[in-house]
Amino acid sequence: MMTDDMEMVRDYASHQSEPAFATLVDRYVNLVFSAAQRQVGDPHLAEEVTQTVFIILARKAASLGQDTILPSWLHRTAVYVAADALKSRHRRARRDQEAHMQSLLNDPTPATDETWPQIAPLLDNAIAGLNASERHAIVLRYFENRSLAEVGHALGANEDAARMRVNRALEKLRKFFAKSGVTSTTAIIAGAISANSIHAAPTGLANSVTAVAITKGAAVGGSTLTLIKGALKLMAWTKAKTTVAIGLAVVLAAGTMTILVIQIWHEPRPKPMPPGVTDYPRSSWVFAGYADPQAALMSYMWARACQTNREVFTATLTPAQKNAYETMIRYNRLLPQPHSEAATVADTFKRSSDEWQNGGYQILDQQSVSADRVLVHVDTRSTLGEAEEHVSMSKIGNEWKYDGIPGEIKLRALNANR
Repeated sequence: MMTDDMEMVRDYASHQSEPAFATLVDRYVNLVFSAAQRQVGDPHLAEEVTQTVFIILARKAASLGQDTILPSWLHRTAVYVAADALKSRHRRARRDQEAHMQSLLNDPTPATDETWPQIAPLLDNAIAGLNASERHAIVLRYFENRSLAEVGHALGANEDAARMRVNRALEKLRKFFAKSGVTSTTAIIAGAISANSIHAAPTGLANSVTAVAITKGAAVGGSTLTLIKGALKLMAWTKAKTTVAIGLAVVLAAGTMTILVIQIWHEPRPKPMPPGVTDYPRSSWVFAGYADPQAALMSYMWARACQTNREVFTATLTPAQKNAYETMIRYNRLLPQPHSEAATVADTFKRSSDEWQNGGYQILDQQSVSADRVLVHVDTRSTLGEAEEHVSMSKIGNEWKYDGIPGEIKLRALNANR
């Protein structure tokens, strides 16, 4: 079936064959919808993302090369479109987006094991970060349930080479998840992806997608048109970035020497929290480790306002909070200002540092919700004023990490009575 994908793409591109395009939609609508649903968490928005992906396929059909692995191309395009959809939604409701990312990890929906609810919100971006051959291998093997022989044939390799690519990709995914606090094995990850990654799209979605996509989206407007433009711009930007990288490799191969200086951050030895102290002005903030909720909260505040290293800050967060932060950085950088991801990161640290200038926090109380979750009642002082809030701290393995601010925040004027 896979061998005739591009024949049908060519048939549609050359003769506007609606049956050929409809066949492709029927074949891959579940793959695209499932990837979209994992990323946006909203079935209605996922349907719009799915429709947009196939509109883009219709528009770009004539330019796709004969060696294109169509399901992998569709998956990557779904990542681009979902990214742009999330960016638009994030502009309107940043706090709602963060709450959603956390709810995905806490989703009580039954799964074949405990791994899937943890890796699901991270999976598609992790796959998008693989190189092309590894990404193709994972999509074909576990999204399309192809045999290793079929994967090898699609990639122009033998079965053993396909197995090596799949295993190498799984190991990279395992390491990616481990950095977000998800500890598992490649075998469990493979089983979780295979068993849970593809779900049936809503009834009738394939027909409605086909009807709109074969017109190349001529009749769509509003948010869908915005998604199309944003995703195409992101795809073009990624392609240009790849071209620059290849050009740099050619320059290096030609004999030009480049010295790359990499700054490696080594976690300092934790400094103990002063016994009996509950009020911490910013001047006292230090790295205190993650042995207990109070120390972890101190480390979070220190990394947020006194450091400028992205890895240092994300190490203080739970996987849900880290994913929400990375999502914010990734999509905010697509806004008009700032123009780059590095600039976005630098800007967030500067704003946080300025916000906490001459500020501090005081621990008022602490409540154990469970063995792995504590609510710390704090009173914060910053340039924005004062706020009483309950900060959630969660235990990940043997370490406590910052897990967001649940519920409403009670703001008070800076000089109001306590």
